[in-house]
Amino acid sequence: MAGEVGTAVIEMEVRGRWDRRLSMEVYLALRQVMAEHPSAVIVNLHGLDDLDAASTAMWVAASRAASTLQPPAQLVLCLPPTRQLTSHLRRLGAVRFLPIHATMKQARAAVASRLPSINRLHLNRLRPEASASALAGDAVVVACAAWGLPDLVDPSRQIVMELVTNSVTHAGTDMALTMSMRGSGLHLAVHDGDHRLPRLPAAEHGAARTVRGLRMVESRASAWGATPTRDGKVVWALVRPGRGPVTPRRG
Repeated sequence: MAGEVGTAVIEMEVRGRWDRRLSMEVYLALRQVMAEHPSAVIVNLHGLDDLDAASTAMWVAASRAASTLQPPAQLVLCLPPTRQLTSHLRRLGAVRFLPIHATMKQARAAVASRLPSINRLHLNRLRPEASASALAGDAVVVACAAWGLPDLVDPSRQIVMELVTNSVTHAGTDMALTMSMRGSGLHLAVHDGDHRLPRLPAAEHGAARTVRGLRMVESRASAWGATPTRDGKVVWALVRPGRGPVTPRRG
């Protein structure tokens, strides 16, 4: 399995023969994906070996789970039309709520046409410099003002400045910041080029400041976590009004 995270849309690729081991891997990966509350999830099944369409129940259940999020997310499958799984899903009528596209290009275009772009703001190519943190914090202030989220300005600004500072300190690569509305909440994500995921060990020596910072993120976010991507990682946080923190999630 492989995954690509872009906060608003998450892409997954499932490869190999469908069996109990792979089904458990997919189940756990989908749980993690749903915790990030994306707008849509595209699952590439071109590399899946499932001659008997045994994975049908997994995709139907995942689609239903995505639809129960607030606001709802959409699950989209990328699957050749000649596959048994495609035929089985069509016969069941699942395509009414579970779109299937033959190529990833078609799936991405279909998802992009449904996403409200006004609910996402991007800050690309942040340089790994000390000023990046303040720049990211200012972007959060702008986003909260644009979307009428005054109560989230302070926690969101603190969180994103901490995430960017950690990326500057430990990754040292260019970054991208994406801010997305999630109902009455705000989803923040910092993408950098370092594959190492953040941890919360006991504070030791030079790591003490980072640990304190991550514990602040943990205390102010409703959820947070880190997910590996092909070219690095995404560290994300979901900030909601009047919601307490939960256990961090990592990929």
